Amino acid sequence: MMENNEPKSQGAMKGGPRIVVDDDDEALSPTDLSEVLAEGTKESHDKAENCQFVKDFLRGRIQRELFKRGTAALYFVYSAMEEEIEKNRDHPHIAPIYFPTELHRRDALARDLEYFYGEDWESQVSLSAGTKPYVDRIHEVGEADPLLLVAHSYTRYMGDLSGGQILKKVAQRALKLPSTGEGLNFYQFEGIHSHKGFKQLYRSRMNELELDADDKQKIVDESNRAFGFNMMVFTELEDVGKTVQDEVQDSGLGHSHAEIMDGGDINKCPYYAAKMAASGNPSHACQLAVMLLRHPPFQVALATWVALLAGLAAWYFF
Repeated sequence: MMENNEPKSQGAMKGGPRIVVDDDDEALSPTDLSEVLAEGTKESHDKAENCQFVKDFLRGRIQRELFKRGTAALYFVYSAMEEEIEKNRDHPHIAPIYFPTELHRRDALARDLEYFYGEDWESQVSLSAGTKPYVDRIHEVGEADPLLLVAHSYTRYMGDLSGGQILKKVAQRALKLPSTGEGLNFYQFEGIHSHKGFKQLYRSRMNELELDADDKQKIVDESNRAFGFNMMVFTELEDVGKTVQDEVQDSGLGHSHAEIMDGGDINKCPYYAAKMAASGNPSHACQLAVMLLRHPPFQVALATWVALLAGLAAWYFF
């Protein structure tokens, strides 16, 4: 990435000597935990982004049954993570990033499961084979090495505040969920007024943790492991999707996206152009504008989606 000494709207920039994170023009060091994590998990981000389940999801091709099962998987993951965070909330590496009111998702997920399954939802959901290793690992580190909970909380919560907001819009439209938010409580952070501001605060708190180089590497390794567990869940959902008889809901954008790709050339894809534009590539930024102009019927919709996907790209790159 090209060096840029101008403040970045997302609060971070990799690849240059100076990273602006707030209005005080505070510069981060490449050795700060947030930057070490960004660099050390980039490959895992890319792999997770390219899972077929995620790609189909972003295109609006979602089976309702899979979305329900995915919600159940998240319920068990967050129940485990938040249980261990509560147990260790006074730990010196957990206390600074302990934000239960702002971040905790278990109760929100329970409301979503009640919406999808009814009042007896607890008798209808269970911990799947693909999710169990993830849950077991969270309990293991909570008991043996709470420092590693930093990796799990960062990987999940920061993703929820970034790319998760895109998935919310896709699911709401593709599954025709109520505009009032039922079934999507997981994505609603009522205690956070500014996602950008909160993410800056969270990263700042992480960077203030007293950690040596070995500790930081342990957190990076565990974050990569967390991505691996997430991909296991995605793979399980893909496999279930091959057997579940359920109409695939299509937001309409999935079909138009395929048409716009002009024979499958990824460089002609507006989603790809949006991602590259967010990374600072001027040629792709121009390409993105041309793509939108060529397809007037989709200008408004694509403009909205590009903005959302640029936010996801910012999460991946920063």
